[in-house]
Amino acid sequence: MEQTQEYDSKLVTLLEALWGDGYLSPGGNAETALVLAGLDVRGLRVLDIGCGTGGCALYIASGLEPAEVVGIDVEPEVVEKASAAAERAGHAGRLSFVAVEPGPLPFADGRFDVVFSKDAIVHIPDKHTLAQEIFRVLAPGGVFAASDWMAGSDGPRSAAMQHYEQVEGLGFGLASPDRYFAALRAAGFERISYRDRTHWLRERTHRELVQLAGPLRPSLEASVGKEFLDHEVQVWQALCAVLDTAELGAGHWRARKGTTP
Repeated sequence: MEQTQEYDSKLVTLLEALWGDGYLSPGGNAETALVLAGLDVRGLRVLDIGCGTGGCALYIASGLEPAEVVGIDVEPEVVEKASAAAERAGHAGRLSFVAVEPGPLPFADGRFDVVFSKDAIVHIPDKHTLAQEIFRVLAPGGVFAASDWMAGSDGPRSAAMQHYEQVEGLGFGLASPDRYFAALRAAGFERISYRDRTHWLRERTHRELVQLAGPLRPSLEASVGKEFLDHEVQVWQALCAVLDTAELGAGHWRARKGTTP
């Protein structure tokens, strides 16, 4: 589906009200930590694909002692906001953000030890090409660790899913876990694992809908306007519907690049 909505200031304001400063996807620091659980990034070079306003990268740079974190995103406005947050936090030397064009990753082979992403690959239709690019920029022994929103299957979309994608308007390249597994295997990754997080996302999204219609409504109406907020309530209602049927889900990925060619 073609993207018809951008992560403009109104949408960023609403999402950060729900998910915390720096976060354009749910779960905040706790979910970021879970994606990286058991992975020691001390002294390592980390790439964050789809960094948004920088919450994940700031969490990694602040608490996990990497040598370097580079966040990339195709939305220049959110990259600018992430860069400002990094400067305020005093991480400008270790942490940087770059606005990129869709397509090949603008980095040399083996540039990073860890490639991280949080709920951003859903916007990239070609999972196979992206998996190859991630594999390419990882050093031998490097790790891919990500969360993403998943399709329940790769079959035809239901009317409810089509409605959700239409009202959401952010442009999705949804794929099933099977397609992700296939893309990662074809790229050459080893030790691929997946943790289903659909139940967690479903429960959280229903709570968020209550917040949007209740406690958060007065402040959000003042900051983003009634018309915009009413539309986003429709988005959350449509999202709840496809999560309830598991046509949409979520999960965490982990895969490793071998140490030998």
